[in-house]
Amino acid sequence: MTLELLRNALGWCTVINFGVLILWLLYLTLARDWTYRLHRRWFKISEEAFNGIHYGGMGLFKIGVWLFNLVPYLALRIVG
Repeated sequence: MTLELLRNALGWCTVINFGVLILWLLYLTLARDWTYRLHRRWFKISEEAFNGIHYGGMGLFKIGVWLFNLVPYLALRIVG
């Protein structure tokens, strides 16, 4: 695997993962009540816990994208 191929793969992974994060945000913003009702059928969960789980999950996902996609991409851009 060449350096250029790895750099391109990490760049596209970053774009795709941030796209997933934006879709997640839009989904919870535009269809939050429907999503909460759907999850409430499966799990006994309060609205506060639902919000906390999604807020924490989005934060954890964003940190993962930064650490495993964006930072290595930027390091490879600087090196090569």
